[in-house]
Order: sequence, then structure tokens, then C-alpha cells
Amino acid sequence: MHDDVMPAEFWDTLYSERDQYWTGEPNASLVREVSDLVPGRALDLGCGEGGDAIWLAGRGWRVTAVDISQVALERAARRAAETGVADLIDWELHDLGHDFPAGEFDLVTAAFLHSPTDLPRERILRRAAEAVAPGGTLLIVGHGAAHWQDEQGERHEHSGAGHADLALPTPGEVLRSLDLPDAQWKVLVSEEYEQIHTAQDGRQLHRTNNTLKLARIT
Repeated sequence: MHDDVMPAEFWDTLYSERDQYWTGEPNASLVREVSDLVPGRALDLGCGEGGDAIWLAGRGWRVTAVDISQVALERAARRAAETGVADLIDWELHDLGHDFPAGEFDLVTAAFLHSPTDLPRERILRRAAEAVAPGGTLLIVGHGAAHWQDEQGERHEHSGAGHADLALPTPGEVLRSLDLPDAQWKVLVSEEYEQIHTAQDGRQLHRTNNTLKLARIT
């Protein structure tokens, strides 16, 4: 953990280390779960370099995209302009642990909202649920445990997957932490899935990610 570093400073430094930190592609879970929704107002929490926000805008959503890093937001805004969707995205600088964008939204997304710095994730996600308009959708995508396999096929837990010492809840645990009134919400998706990628040391890393998709009924 980096509790001795201010969160904004940590993320600005991280993004400044290279010209592009993420792939620029939208998260696969977002594409899968949102493609059939009618575009409206969307809130993207922890937008980073804007991959999800730009994809949403390209499909006709009016997006409020939020991040703690000014470096990331400026980079995302340039890419949105290059893509031709700048007029559909409002880029807002927020430390979500202390302040939250105003308004209600037809879609609120929080994809991989994890941080090695101080981040009250449960409180932020409860506030995200409050920002969903009646009839709207809340989509939360998160990391879970990671492991690798040796040549004998033995499984080894991988604590250095970039999220050491972080609480990585299951979708069921996230749902319970939201403490939502049952009469106002419907669970559409609650699932875990595995992704495989190559770690920096060359090993094949198996990462369990998860998706929670909720509809606000009233």
C-alpha cells in the first residue's frame, strides 16, 4: 500500500511514466453488458485515459467521466477530440473519497475501481448506487484473486498481481456491502470469470474478475 502518498499524486505520477498506460479499448464487461441499453446519461467512475467513456459516447451516451488524475483526464480529453466525441463527454476531476459528481444517471459504471492508496471503495459504490436514476443500471466490475501454475500444473496464489494487500471482494460481497433495498433493485448479473495474461516475469497469470449488474426499479 502507498498510504504515505496522496492519491492524486500517486496516479498523476503513474500516468506520467508513459505516454499511454492502458490499452485504450473499452472493458469487455462494459461492452457485453451495456451494448443493448438505450443511450442516455452515463457516469464513468475512475475513467482513467477514457477508453470506456469514449466507447459510450461513440454509441450516443452523454457521459460524465470522473478521475482523480488530471494527467489522465487531459490525455482522455485529447483522445476524445481525436475520436470526434468530445462534445458528448464532460471530464471532471474528483477525489471520490471526498466529493462526488452531482446528478442522476441512466447508467453508472465503476470498472476496476481499486487503488493502492487510500480509497473508501464501499462508500463510493454506495454513493454510485444513489446516483442511478429510476429505471437505470449500475455496473460494477472488479478484480478478484490471481494465481499461476507451475510446470507440474500446481496452482500458486499470486499476491503480486498489482493489487497486493487490497480487499478484492466477490460480486456477492459487493452486493451485500451496497445494502440496497430489495424492492428498489433487481440483480441482472452476478458472476465471476477468469482471464489469462502474461505477467512481467513471463508467467501465465490467471485472474478471477467479477461483474455485478443491477437495475434500479424505482
